Amino acid sequence: AVATGVMSQLNDDDYITSTHRGHGHAIAKGCDLNGMMAEIMGKRDGLGHGKGGSMHVAEIDKGMLGANGIVSGGFGLAIGASISIINQGKDNVAVCFFGDGAANEGNFHEGLNFASILDLPVLFICENNQFAEGTTHDYASASETIAERAAAYNMPGVRVDGMDVVEVYKATQEAVERAKKGEGPTLIECDTYRKYGHFEGDEQKVKSPDDRN
Repeated sequence: AVATGVMSQLNDDDYITSTHRGHGHAIAKGCDLNGMMAEIMGKRDGLGHGKGGSMHVAEIDKGMLGANGIVSGGFGLAIGASISIINQGKDNVAVCFFGDGAANEGNFHEGLNFASILDLPVLFICENNQFAEGTTHDYASASETIAERAAAYNMPGVRVDGMDVVEVYKATQEAVERAKKGEGPTLIECDTYRKYGHFEGDEQKVKSPDDRN
C-alpha cells in the first residue's frame, strides 16, 4: 500500500531512493521486471549487470536511484537529487523511503535538518513496520511516533495507516503539492506491520506467542 500510494503521485522524472527491501518500490516505480529479476539472480542482463544484486536494484531512467543495503543510506541520495531538481529548474520531487530503524540513525536527523534549511522538494517516507530486526519501535524510540520528530526540523509530520493505500495516496498528494510550491519537505510516517521474521528461521521472540507466524 505504501509503495503504490506514493508512486501513484510520481512520474518517471521524479526520483526515489529505497531500502534493503526495495523490490516493491522498484515495481511500483515502473522498473523493468525482467531486468530486475535478472539482477536478483546475478545475470549480466540485469539492471546492474548482475553486480548489484537484490539489495541494490536501480533503474536511473525510471527515477529509481537504488535500493540500499545500508540502513539510512538513501537520505543523502534523495537530498542530492532534490538539489539537482532545483538547480535544473525542474518541477519534480525526490522521495526517500526508509524504515523505523533508520529513523534512529544520524543520517535521518542530518537529512531532515538540511532539507528543511534549503526548502528542498523532497518527501521522507517512513515505513514503520514496528520492528528493526529484533528491536521494537517502542523500545528504541524516545518519541511515541516518528512523525512528531518533524516539528524539530520545522516541517510537517504526518502519520497515516500504511496498510491503507488511499490514506497514503492523499498524504503524498498534499506533500508533493507542497514541495512543488517551494514550501519544502514533508515527513510521512506510514504505520505497517512486519508479519514475518527478519530472516528465514527467525524465532521472533520479540513478539508474543500468539503473534508469531
